[in-house]
Amino acid sequence: MIGEESMGGKKKLGIKQMEKQQVKSDEDKAAKDAKKKEKAGPPREKKQLAILPPDVKDQKIITEVKKMGVLTPYAVATRFGVRISAAKDFLEQLEAAGQIELVSASHSLKIYKTAA
Repeated sequence: MIGEESMGGKKKLGIKQMEKQQVKSDEDKAAKDAKKKEKAGPPREKKQLAILPPDVKDQKIITEVKKMGVLTPYAVATRFGVRISAAKDFLEQLEAAGQIELVSASHSLKIYKTAA
């Protein structure tokens, strides 16, 4: 006959042992949460993005755009703090005005460069 040692799984814990295990896991979790809060620091503020694109006729903005090597909607959006849709409109306006020219386009991305 096979001994009981080779059969079955883990021994069932007693009530006191289960209670100790639960208290220990709760303390570990609380310590982890405290470390995360301490490490994270103050909550970051979300910047509100502008909906309207920058003015095409503003000379200061035109010089900023000309300093940028490659113009993509994402690059313009991050540079001027506007939404990507507004940056796309802005780039199309600049292209219509002859300030920039289209280099490459796909269904999802257009790449521009400053006009020579």
